[in-house]
Amino acid sequence: MAAEQAKFAKCRTLHILLSNDDGYFAPGLAILADALRAFGTVTVVAPERDRSGASNSLTLDRPLSVRRAPSGFFYVNGTPTDCVHLAVTGLLDELPDIVISGINYGANMGDDTIYSGTVAAATEGFLLGIPSVAISLVHAGNDNFGTAARIAADLTRRFADQPLGQRALLNVNVPDVSYDELRGVEVTRLGKRHKAEPVVKASTPRGGVVYWVGAAGSAQDAGEGTDFHAVARGVVSITPLQIDLTHYAQLQTLKDWFA
Repeated sequence: MAAEQAKFAKCRTLHILLSNDDGYFAPGLAILADALRAFGTVTVVAPERDRSGASNSLTLDRPLSVRRAPSGFFYVNGTPTDCVHLAVTGLLDELPDIVISGINYGANMGDDTIYSGTVAAATEGFLLGIPSVAISLVHAGNDNFGTAARIAADLTRRFADQPLGQRALLNVNVPDVSYDELRGVEVTRLGKRHKAEPVVKASTPRGGVVYWVGAAGSAQDAGEGTDFHAVARGVVSITPLQIDLTHYAQLQTLKDWFA
């Protein structure tokens, strides 16, 4: 670890903003913060509770409060997007050099990215003009958060030593193995899942009916080049994301339709 820190010391000093969707108390967040302090100043602004699946939602129907935990982490009674938005537009005295969201406890691959609060926090940083990374541990019962933290440190060091040259939004999924067991890093595209499993119907103590959203479906498109394919082989998946949802191939069809 001392050798790694010596290498980090050669990098330019960064201001790193961390967030997540599992809450400020999540173990992955604390491990990530510890791994990145060698690069400079680390500020953590995270939700006060688990907000998994919050996607890119902003809280507009009530004011938000920011409190500070004994750990020094700031926590907000809002969504992951709220956390990054508040940090960048009002809470911090200076803009961060990079926003990193995670370490999420679970995969964010394929269609997961649409719903993920982890990806949403990074997306908000990207929309505010800051290079951003979402990092997730594809848990398999081993809880190798340290592996994901080292990957985040590797990416941060690369960013400090050799900036990408353009604003980026990266979605990173790390297999749940030790760092030495990783079989490399691969730049991938998003795969696709089958539709989600059916909702789970249950009864309340008063005889009412409630529904739990079902688990994510299995992978439909997990072929070579996808994030699913990389992780299944023990490889770290790094997928560059974009926000433009315009269906360009359909523009002319729609113009003709209205002609």
